[in-house]
Amino acid sequence: MLNYEVDPDLVRPLAPRGTEIDFFEGRTYVSLVGFMFLDTTVKGLPIPFHRNFEEVNLRFYVRRRVGDEVRRGVVFVKEIVPRAAIAWAARTFYGERYIALPMRHEISATHVEYAWQLGRGWNNLAVEIAGSPFLPTAGSEEQFITEHYWGYAAQPNAGTVEYQVTHPSWKVWRATASSASVSVRELYGEQFVDTLSAEPSSAFVAKGSEVTVHSGSRLDVTSPQPATEAHS
Repeated sequence: MLNYEVDPDLVRPLAPRGTEIDFFEGRTYVSLVGFMFLDTTVKGLPIPFHRNFEEVNLRFYVRRRVGDEVRRGVVFVKEIVPRAAIAWAARTFYGERYIALPMRHEISATHVEYAWQLGRGWNNLAVEIAGSPFLPTAGSEEQFITEHYWGYAAQPNAGTVEYQVTHPSWKVWRATASSASVSVRELYGEQFVDTLSAEPSSAFVAKGSEVTVHSGSRLDVTSPQPATEAHS
């Protein structure tokens, strides 16, 4: 997880209707995230040749108020997977912005790297780690990044799909070094070039766990007023 501080006005137009930007100690983040899906099933059924695969996504953080509850979630700018059928299913059932590109990965005790082919060249993100993982403390940046348990996807007709994601708290390693070589303009648009060409504000690796992505539902909401205060 490579995390970059951004001006909230950069991502606010991308926030689905009914959500608002979520802040950590007054700061807004986007994250480049690479991870492995392992033993994947769809509604409890394994899909042959589609159980283990990489994903790389660019995401930012939002929240939605439901009565007294605050649902903290993520919005994906774009998600990359290696198989067209996976991308099709995610676009169809969740309205997410998936594309399929050739991908590869390298994972060891000290190095984690994800790469994807765009045109004739390869993009990648990588981190170096050391020591043992730890459980993030309450109110920490690591907890903020890893513990958003809802997903929100804007729909072509200005609607919003909401879905819940459940998993236990993840242990993390802080990165001792990180790097990213990304064709930002081609993948994410001109507005992200400056942000993703800079050094990340932080980088770490999460150990991961079993994850359940629940079925999505369409929201009947109107857009909130833009957030004017920063809350963690």
